[in-house]
Amino acid sequence: MSDHGRMHAQRHGGSTTPDAVAAHPYPRITSFRSRRSALTEAQQEVWDRLWPELGTQARQDGEPAPHLDTNAWFGRHAPVVLEIGCGTGTSTLGMAIAEPDIDVVAVEVYRRGLAQLLSAVDREGLTNIRLVRGDAVDVLEHMFATGELTGARVFFPDPWPKSRHHKRRLLQPSTIALIADRLRPGGVLHAATDHAGYAEQIAEAGDAEPLLQRVQPGDQLPISVQRPTTKYETKARHAGSAVTELLWLKRRRG
Repeated sequence: MSDHGRMHAQRHGGSTTPDAVAAHPYPRITSFRSRRSALTEAQQEVWDRLWPELGTQARQDGEPAPHLDTNAWFGRHAPVVLEIGCGTGTSTLGMAIAEPDIDVVAVEVYRRGLAQLLSAVDREGLTNIRLVRGDAVDVLEHMFATGELTGARVFFPDPWPKSRHHKRRLLQPSTIALIADRLRPGGVLHAATDHAGYAEQIAEAGDAEPLLQRVQPGDQLPISVQRPTTKYETKARHAGSAVTELLWLKRRRG
């Protein structure tokens, strides 16, 4: 694996989709890398104490989880943002602190990343973050319905830099179409990557999605698009990798 690919594997592991299913409306791919990691004693204590309240699985007993009642889970009615591939939650945490009136559902396949975010949620006393472990497409398909999300964030998904692996990238036209469907009119899809080739692919797929229209960071949007800079992003910038921010708004009918 190249240093670039290794950096992404270390940091994001984020966006997840299983093997192809025949006649499935959204083609399935595997976009995450296998990884084993153990929790520290402190992380395990927080996990045992808070996961039953703040976390859930995208699949339960081998079946997709049912529709998610975010009003009941958060205990209020508020705009909901889905963050796909939250990693260790640096962006999740910073943006949730900055927007206490927005509820964030953070999806990640790696337990240790979720445990780090859960520990930070506990430390900061936040009430507007919930966590889902598993496949992002399972979450989009089964846990949310059309028009339920105010925003979707996909920051630094694994770029799978080798040409033969491009089919494993999460942000293909089918997944972008699914995200667009789950956004409410006026909702925001915010993607960021430091891989130039992947940025071009995401831009092409997003611009081709009829439900979406490209917008700019300075436009009036229903959620913040100001991300905290992670240490890994800083390393990428120092290595000469430019970060591309991509934003779309779901079109309003009429």
